[in-house]
Amino acid sequence: MSYAIIGFGKIGHALARAFARNGIDVSVATTRDPESLAADAAAIGPAITPKTLAEAVKANIIFLAVRFESHPDVAKALSTWQGKTIVDVTNAFGVPPEQLGGQPSSRFIAQAFPGARLVRGFNHLIAATLDQDPAVHGGRRVVFLASDDDAAAAEIGTLAENLGFSPINLGGLSEGGLLVQARGNSWGRLIFKDLVKFD
Repeated sequence: MSYAIIGFGKIGHALARAFARNGIDVSVATTRDPESLAADAAAIGPAITPKTLAEAVKANIIFLAVRFESHPDVAKALSTWQGKTIVDVTNAFGVPPEQLGGQPSSRFIAQAFPGARLVRGFNHLIAATLDQDPAVHGGRRVVFLASDDDAAAAEIGTLAENLGFSPINLGGLSEGGLLVQARGNSWGRLIFKDLVKFD
């Protein structure tokens, strides 16, 4: 299984550090030259490899950690996304609901990636919190997942556990997904909720 993080801002850095903490290889990419990411990637650890966007999208599981309005630029990298699982980490705060056709933001994004299995996840925490070790006082920090594809949600749930988090599946994008989305001038009810699960 191969992994990529597209977008290397604060959230992309936080995700990369989660992979590095657990010794899991991941490529990182933006629309810029990979050499511009080299110093930051090296500072995180040897598991982080800068690549071109065209190389990074060859991964099986892709974290979409770009600004919401930048997702079409990423979508152009492949003509079909068949066989890929995309983890939508974007937030559409400030994007009018009518611009999304009244749909949940993740369902809108899914239309740009034909053939992909899309899971909403890792987006409800601010970067500074996501950046911390998810082991907290003997528990594990919660990440919420939502998807219309149960198998994809289970796959990303397993990955979240491997990264040290405790995943909670909220169900479909039109139900649970609304709890962890931003659009217009509103935030879903679970956005910013920093929860820890104890086994």
